[in-house]
Amino acid sequence: MKSIILFLIVFFALSSTAFAQVKALDKLEMLYDQEHYKMTYRRAVRLMDQPDYDYSFQPEFYKSLAIFRLSELDFWMQMHPDALQEARKLFLDVKNNPEGYKVFNAHLDHVAELKKFLVERVQRLKKEGRQDEYDELQQILFGLFDHIPDLDVPNSIKEPVEPTTNENEVADSPAKSKKRQQIVDEAKKQLGVQYKWAGTDPSGFDCSGFTSYVFNTVNKQLPRRAEDQYKSSVKIKQYTAQKGDLIFFDNGSGISHVGIIISGKGEPLTMIHASSSKGIVITNIEESEYWLKRIYAFGTYVD
Repeated sequence: MKSIILFLIVFFALSSTAFAQVKALDKLEMLYDQEHYKMTYRRAVRLMDQPDYDYSFQPEFYKSLAIFRLSELDFWMQMHPDALQEARKLFLDVKNNPEGYKVFNAHLDHVAELKKFLVERVQRLKKEGRQDEYDELQQILFGLFDHIPDLDVPNSIKEPVEPTTNENEVADSPAKSKKRQQIVDEAKKQLGVQYKWAGTDPSGFDCSGFTSYVFNTVNKQLPRRAEDQYKSSVKIKQYTAQKGDLIFFDNGSGISHVGIIISGKGEPLTMIHASSSKGIVITNIEESEYWLKRIYAFGTYVD
């Protein structure tokens, strides 16, 4: 009889604890749904400090979403200057964990709304001329929604500049071919280097920091930002692009990524670039639906 009573006490204690945990997580989701982002943030922080919630990724998930929402409040960002980087890390930590990914599947509506919000915000920052904030958010967005099912989020209309090259293509001179190979060789020396936001050297690269570094090694100065690299490059068509040329991508909020083509004409389109999750890697674009859908334009600095 005593053992039965003890079992019942333990059972009800565990049941009440589990109920309290679920109730707390439901409250977290409710606060976010009601757009109480500061309250969501504070509650998520408290839950992350309690070992009873280590089994769940929802506090981390909603903390990251709340930070992204609060990022449009200038006074809040002044008090939390590193918040966007923390939000990105939390978001990716949850997404890249098999158990955490279940949270995304269960809350795709929130992910879709977040993507729409971030894309529209980065467009506003660009329109308002807030260049530093625009650059940072573009980097934050890079890779954030990789491998998440396509969401019903409208993208901006793409209007790439018409190529300035002549339709009658002229074969490269030996000097040009040599320079192209030098660019590819220098780029491959950095394979495996980690991704680092605003990184411009082998201690860590972001996408445009990598391309500007590589071209600098062959005595060619490129603008620092991917968008400016696009603007100042000589525009070319895809069928003329070859080793050493640049490929630009648009995630719906403007040019957000750049890579260096390492494939020759007639070969599968392949680039080397700074991946936010893997660092400097080689990617076959034709095998990646994600990158194929986001190709914006091609440009060259090989002269």
